[in-house]
Amino acid sequence: MGSSKKWAAIISSVSSSLYFCLIVFQIPLFRIPCRSGKCTTPIEVTCFLLIISEVFPEFVAKVLLYPGALASAIMKGKNIPSYSKLLRLYNFTNLLNSRKADLLRLEVLAGSYLSVAGALIGARRMSLIGTLLLLWGLVREAIMFRFSCDKASGKAVYIYPTMAIFVLCAFLSIRKDLRKIIRCCKAKHIKKYL
Repeated sequence: MGSSKKWAAIISSVSSSLYFCLIVFQIPLFRIPCRSGKCTTPIEVTCFLLIISEVFPEFVAKVLLYPGALASAIMKGKNIPSYSKLLRLYNFTNLLNSRKADLLRLEVLAGSYLSVAGALIGARRMSLIGTLLLLWGLVREAIMFRFSCDKASGKAVYIYPTMAIFVLCAFLSIRKDLRKIIRCCKAKHIKKYL
């Protein structure tokens, strides 16, 4: 069986790579209403707010959105989207007129920022914290929506099953904690046979 360091390194690198792919290629994790209609990935929420706040130029949001649009077009058998019409594809064109940010879902916004930043720069703990914050915000929104009177509007919050893979990848990408778990399981396994 190999050392716990070796196994932890392998599992951690595979998990962080899968986490990066889930973020960059925009696999749908949830559905939450936003001003552009609905946002289904952390990178959409992040780009939505980057465009509204004008902290970064518009091309930064386009660069973040393009790999997901490209992957979606390939998977659906559609034409490859043009870079100039990318914001229209995501319905982010009229956002500059409404500068008021949507701060009602602060946990979702902060979690999206942290998970996207953690995936892009390779900060694994930041990814885990962002993922947990995002999950907490989505569950809170779903519970609050369940008790609200506005159920007929169709603005429900959904959490897709891929969110479980997302959370698991974020957790397994932290090498030090994973090494402790492997050592713990290995010690029980050895003790069992003695």
